[in-house]
Amino acid sequence: MTQRNTGWARWGAALLCCGALTPAVAACGSDQIPSAVATTTTTPTAAAVTTTALAALPSVDPYADMPLIDHTTWTEGVDGARLKVYPTEAGRHETFPDTEERAWQEVLTHSPDADTPGMRDQFVCHWVWARVVQPNKESWNLEPWRPAMGYQATVQASCNPGGPER
Repeated sequence: MTQRNTGWARWGAALLCCGALTPAVAACGSDQIPSAVATTTTTPTAAAVTTTALAALPSVDPYADMPLIDHTTWTEGVDGARLKVYPTEAGRHETFPDTEERAWQEVLTHSPDADTPGMRDQFVCHWVWARVVQPNKESWNLEPWRPAMGYQATVQASCNPGGPER
């Protein structure tokens, strides 16, 4: 094998490693098994590396033409204002990739004043995690008074940065 082929083989192996870790990293913080697993195929002559997904993501969104958010309601809680977001049945079952942005835009259509720092992170946290943990929860509470700490910190705080839900 020439030096050039060895370099490409190492580079391909590094990419494979990153590709294999992506589903595992995406599942961090959950008990879910990653939906895609990478496999390696090498040929002795070309030292090629190929990644194949065993479980492909859906190619068609079954809820594409359905609303994901039924309605929103502003209430007052112990700590201040609270936006209650009520997902539709489609919103509870939607798993198509990147639909949280479409759902967030529906929230903003219902309540344009919800577009404040931290509220989107709280919503995405509910969209990604709370639907799994509490799939039948009637509404998701978003509070503008909670600190905007970024998405990862919001997830680490169980979607409630700055204190528990009351």
